[in-house]
This record gives sequence, C-alpha cells and structure tokens, in this order.
Amino acid sequence: MARLLPILFARLTIISALLLFPFLPPSFAGKNGGFVRSISRKDPGIKEEKLSTFRLYWHDVVSGRNPTSVPIIKPQKNSTTAFGMVSIIDDPITEGPELSSKLVGRAQGFYASASQEQIGLLMAMNFAFIEGKYNGSTITVLGRNTVFSKVREMPVIGGTGAFRFARGYVEARTHTVDLNTGDAIVQYTCHVIHY
Repeated sequence: MARLLPILFARLTIISALLLFPFLPPSFAGKNGGFVRSISRKDPGIKEEKLSTFRLYWHDVVSGRNPTSVPIIKPQKNSTTAFGMVSIIDDPITEGPELSSKLVGRAQGFYASASQEQIGLLMAMNFAFIEGKYNGSTITVLGRNTVFSKVREMPVIGGTGAFRFARGYVEARTHTVDLNTGDAIVQYTCHVIHY
C-alpha cells in the first residue's frame, strides 16, 4: 500500500492538470504557446503611432579632470585609425550647442573604433532623457559612425517609456571638434516613430 500511494498521487496530479487546462488564463493556454499571448493594436493602451523629430547636441568630453568619455581598451599600437579602442560614455545632451545650454538628457553607452581603413566607430548608446514629457524615457541608437563624413546616419532600434516600440534613425553632424583635446560637439537630428 505504501508503494501504491505515490503512483496514485502522480496520476491524480496529471488528471487534475488535464481537467483544469481549458480554464487556465489565455497567457498560459492558447494558440501561441504556454507563455505568449497576442494582443491587438486596437486594445486599450496601444496609442496611434506618431513621428517625432528633434535636434540635440551631444558633448563628448575626453579632456580635463571630469571627462564624460573614458577609454577602457586602448587601440592597437600601430593603428592609424585607433582600431580596437573602446570608450564608455556618459555624455551630456543639451538643447543648444553650448555645454551651458539646457541639459535634456545623457548619452550613455560606448563607442568602439571598428575600422582598420578609416575612423569608423561602432556606436551603442541610450539617449536617456531627463526633461519635459520625455523625462525617464530613452531611445537606443546602434550603428556605424564614420566621424569625418559630413552626415552620418545611424538607426534607432528601440526605446522605453514614451518611446516604447521606437524605430527610426538619427543624423549626426559634427558641430565642433577640438583637435588638441579631442573634445567634440555633435548635432543629432532624431527621427523617431513611436506610440
């Protein structure tokens, strides 16, 4: 009898689960699998898509006592393009080109020199906004930046908060660069489709 109890318990558990299966919530039972539930874009909470365009100024400060860009991997010694260099950034983003203009967010992430032929960076960064209706929201930029090109285009691959489901692109244009210090100000024009 003692050996029979575990077998009976196991069978009762299986039978109970099979009987309850049709009554489980849709997130656990459905055509899409046990952990996926499809929703319609017409459901409450899903708003109409809109296109937002805004201009920001990104300040990459590599000099001084408080740099906002710090190299964490040095480039190859014999490279003319700084190939292999990786820098972590926490760069201020402002409304105007002056560092003293209104701070609207921070560009946080990294860039890496990923080209042996020209100065070409892999940019991976979040624009984390701290101002106005976008406070607490982010957009994520991931792409190639050939820094000596007049205009560089990089994709927006996502976002959070007001920019959930974001997609689009940014155009980067060098505003100023100090060749002695390496400090740079870049104008970013962002075109973002979001809800």
